Amino acid sequence: MNLKDLSKIEKSEVPLTKEDFVSDQMVKWCAGCGAHAILASVANVFPEIGYKKENFCFISGIGCSSRFPYYVNTYGFHGIHGRANVIATGVKITNPHLSVWIVTGDGDSMAIGGNHFIHIVRRNLDVNIMLFNNQIYGLTKGQYSPTSPIGSVTKTSPFGTIEHPFEPGELVLGAQGTFFARTLDTRPKHMTEVMFEAARHDGTSVVEILQNCVIFNDKAHGAITSRDLRDDAQLMLQHGEPMLFGAEKNKGIKLGQMGLEVITIGEDGNTIDDVLVHDMYAKDPAIHLMLAKIKPPLYPMAFGVIRAAEFPTYNQLVEKQLVLAKESSNIKSVDDLLNSGDTWEI
Repeated sequence: MNLKDLSKIEKSEVPLTKEDFVSDQMVKWCAGCGAHAILASVANVFPEIGYKKENFCFISGIGCSSRFPYYVNTYGFHGIHGRANVIATGVKITNPHLSVWIVTGDGDSMAIGGNHFIHIVRRNLDVNIMLFNNQIYGLTKGQYSPTSPIGSVTKTSPFGTIEHPFEPGELVLGAQGTFFARTLDTRPKHMTEVMFEAARHDGTSVVEILQNCVIFNDKAHGAITSRDLRDDAQLMLQHGEPMLFGAEKNKGIKLGQMGLEVITIGEDGNTIDDVLVHDMYAKDPAIHLMLAKIKPPLYPMAFGVIRAAEFPTYNQLVEKQLVLAKESSNIKSVDDLLNSGDTWEI
């Protein structure tokens, strides 16, 4: 596996710490909001990534998540609703030596920004997308979002939403995404590990973070995060290791004739050899798509890096085209351009 060419983004000559990335701005998220844990995880992982501080850049749209650029001590741009991916595309193409991070919510990227989201994923631009999924519009006070479960009672769906929600992982892989990971705001260490993997992936990385909105959608992910359910509800993936879960790690995921199956080791003749081994680098997305879709109550939900496949990036192909165009063109300067084609003297 070829990891990202880190020489393209200049490394820091002195060790950086968490404090180097802490902003002096007042953090204005609600007390108890899951975004606080996400912010702390970013401050922890950026020194490990090791780039110079001025080579990090955050781009955001509109929403609670999109306040993020104010709360990290890096360069940043607070854009407009749904347009963070467009702005980030221009930033990265113009300056490929920046580590570009897009901070967005389920409403910002999957509703008004849905078209831009699928196309930045399809193009495989070398950027990192952090998708806060609280299944609600928080900043505008509690309307249902594209990821709100069917039947959700909100300010804009008083009788329950009748729309089928997006599954972010399914959408990413459907758009030919090369990297998709999922983590939770209740597992800060896991968030840090996943963000590090996203940073070193060469291409568009999408990290879905299940986030709690304590005000407008409290415990939206309770069936997955609650202490008494999480052992059976969370499948923590590790590349090259069997897909085991449960308090005693005696349950596993098997590939059956009709798709993924949950088995208990030692029952019905099932052994550890029947459990799928995770391959996040597989080119074929079939198993990755199955993992992105499973969820309680029939299955656990998969967390960690589900897919990290290598394919050429948009940046690499643009740079290659520019080099070839310069080499093959007769125009080497502005004078050449002005004197090209039909010219005459007056």
